[in-house]
Amino acid sequence: MEALRTPDERFADLPDFPYEPRYVEVDDGEGGRLRVAYVDEGPADGATVLLLHGEPSWSFLYRRMIPVLVDAGLRVVAPDLVGFGRSDKPVDRAAHTYARQVGWMRQALLDRLDLRDVTFVGQDWGALIGLRLVAEHPDRFARVVIANGGLPTGDRPVTEAFLAWRRFSQESPNFQIGRVVGNGCTTPLPPAVVAAYDAPFPDESYTAGPRILPSLVPADADDPAAADNRAAWEVLSRWEKPFLTAFSDGDAITRGGERVFQKLVPGAQGMPHTTLAGGGHFLQEDVGPEFARVVADLIDSTPLRAGE
Repeated sequence: MEALRTPDERFADLPDFPYEPRYVEVDDGEGGRLRVAYVDEGPADGATVLLLHGEPSWSFLYRRMIPVLVDAGLRVVAPDLVGFGRSDKPVDRAAHTYARQVGWMRQALLDRLDLRDVTFVGQDWGALIGLRLVAEHPDRFARVVIANGGLPTGDRPVTEAFLAWRRFSQESPNFQIGRVVGNGCTTPLPPAVVAAYDAPFPDESYTAGPRILPSLVPADADDPAAADNRAAWEVLSRWEKPFLTAFSDGDAITRGGERVFQKLVPGAQGMPHTTLAGGGHFLQEDVGPEFARVVADLIDSTPLRAGE
């Protein structure tokens, strides 16, 4: 599989993101290897929080949350999806499939890093990928927090806002990643932050992942990923561990999506679900510290029971 690796100098002097990247390798599915980057901060013996970003961002998205979580005594692991951030970037759009994205993260996080008793935090595509991991390996996860994300099966109509975004991602001749992220925030991003989101993509040849992922969201019942997502929902419909929704109040794409989880997941019953005021789609940018405190409070209030 042909893949590009963003030069390290593109990531020099990132604002408020001093974290050194670490790397693991995964099988690309075609006989080769891909390098997956991740941040690992906080005490090694702290409860593990997995922060999974979405499209078209990277782990830089969580820079306003990582310090709050580390100060709470937690270990924070924030990988870059294949095709994003400092991870390798397959050139062919067809190389990026939903199943492969799940498999690459399974290898990196569960096989290579051997994460256990994880509190999973996912937004956007982070939710689509991470919830599949939760459903396929429920013994590895202690809690779930979903923000502005879902696990679509194609059985319900997607929003017009999402359809417009999908058309733009496939058709726009000028796909400016930093500008896309900025448009999903309620607060203006400083130029240095916009540049940090552009950093992983020196030119169009690096953008196959961000370009193709919107088209891989199951939007109809016969989508290639629909059956696997339905199977994941079967597991989630029996999930009794803590499951919290923390959506923002300013995201047209996922608005109302929290109600599905609150209704169908047993572990969501009686939980202190919250709506974070002032947040756009990328609420980590707009209300990151507040979001992080929601996560830390959940972990503090739901200690693991013996045998879990």
